[in-house]
Amino acid sequence: MAQAQDSKVVLVTAGSAGLGAAVVKALAAAGQYRIVVNYSSNRERAEDLIKEIEKAYPSSFSSTRFAAIQADVSKRDEIIRLVEKTVSTMGRLDAIVSNAGWTRFSNFLDLDESVVESDWDKCFNMNVKSHLFLMHAAKKHLEATEGAFLLTASTAGVIPAGSSMAYSVSKAAEIHLMKCLAKSTGPRIRVNSVSPGLMLTDWGLQFPQEQINAYKEQTKLKSIPAVEDVAQQVLCFIQNRSITGANIVIDSGYTV
Repeated sequence: MAQAQDSKVVLVTAGSAGLGAAVVKALAAAGQYRIVVNYSSNRERAEDLIKEIEKAYPSSFSSTRFAAIQADVSKRDEIIRLVEKTVSTMGRLDAIVSNAGWTRFSNFLDLDESVVESDWDKCFNMNVKSHLFLMHAAKKHLEATEGAFLLTASTAGVIPAGSSMAYSVSKAAEIHLMKCLAKSTGPRIRVNSVSPGLMLTDWGLQFPQEQINAYKEQTKLKSIPAVEDVAQQVLCFIQNRSITGANIVIDSGYTV
């Protein structure tokens, strides 16, 4: 049987749906990880995901393999509690997929719609500061395991695009934060990010169908990026010990 001290532990924030859930499934399929699914409010959805992966990927782990932990990662004290609960439940922490984010849809090209101060504050709190505070809370644990910290950014941080101007600017800041963290926490922690294009998650499906079609037509592969492909890149970053400070764009060639 795999013992607790031998099996790596991964915390996935906002892990019960969308890309977070796809990452959880990819980790479960890989077989060697124990996983904490963080959720903000929907406990049933998180527990249903755990039941699904337990059934799909049975294992011989002698200790807890999956756990759901509630925490609002927009709040620093909740972030600290989440990390400490993860370590007390699982015994260690080897990687974090910092996947939480926020936006409010607005007309990107209308400057009047782009100066709602509360949108900027919430975007920077969720898309930048929450990742910083999560790394700070987890740093000693990730150093102990020479672990990895992965951020979910966006192509909106690579080019001026996306659901709102505030979102685009905050995602650009998030990518730069990733690079700063890679410099400040090396050599014991690897820090990278993925920047997906439009994915047909519950969030992505909020875009009008004509906008989804237009996106697909503008990609070089004439396709919408698969959420499963993004999850596999996250898994690659967790496993690869020679990459840090990298942002991988997964957008079917939209930004080429």
